[in-house]
Amino acid sequence: MEVIPVPVLQDNYAYLLVSPNGKECVAIDPAEADKVLEAADKHELSVIAVLTTHHHWDHSGGNSALLKLIQEREKGKGKESASIKVYGGDDRIEAVSHIQRDGTIEVLEGVKVEILFTPCHTSGHVLYRATTLADDTGVLFTGDTLFIGGCGRFFEGTAEQMKVALCDVILSLPDATKIYCGHEYTLSNLKFAISVEPGNAVLQDYAKEAKEKRENGEYTIPSTVKREKEINPFMRLTNAEIRQSLGFQGKDVSLSTVMAALRERKNNS
Repeated sequence: MEVIPVPVLQDNYAYLLVSPNGKECVAIDPAEADKVLEAADKHELSVIAVLTTHHHWDHSGGNSALLKLIQEREKGKGKESASIKVYGGDDRIEAVSHIQRDGTIEVLEGVKVEILFTPCHTSGHVLYRATTLADDTGVLFTGDTLFIGGCGRFFEGTAEQMKVALCDVILSLPDATKIYCGHEYTLSNLKFAISVEPGNAVLQDYAKEAKEKRENGEYTIPSTVKREKEINPFMRLTNAEIRQSLGFQGKDVSLSTVMAALRERKNNS
């Protein structure tokens, strides 16, 4: 399954999810409409729908502009523009036409898109998991719920909700699932992860790999569920070294308590 990352704003990623026929795509979090449409044109793709993970401007703020650009283009060709659906889990999302927090949608022929509700960063945050008959492992667009080596702030939710999102929802997916997140925060996240789990050799090795990628101007996306299991402290809440770093050694504390302590430590790092 082809996914085209589109760097936007300072450190955001928008994405184009390409149909198996290679002619159409859906745009995920197209914060800068012109850049997203330019990427679609470069690959000779027609944008036929928009998927938005949450309402923050750096994810949904380009929705109206993208629809307008497509409409103007079609009008210039003498065609009547088809209505482009904008999906999301929150009525605060710009230009949203379909509010849906669970279930499946078919926005691309041959692609099944599952919506996973993960409130916490915002109360209406959703993830999109896309699979095909040829790729039933699929890809996952995580917005600001999960980053490589980290997670989003709990602006409108609780540590328990983030625990459910990361450790129950995402960790239930196949290990090989590719993860496409909303920001390039990887290096700072890994620095924090090492601070709470310095003995993790896999984490140390991946931090070097990620640093080299960024120095070479490469993306660190995609990650995988397997990699996040191995390196992401917010998905390793039972790990003894992490708990010791937080002062919980030998204490019977809940996973959500560890999650809250990690997020507070990261906020202040």
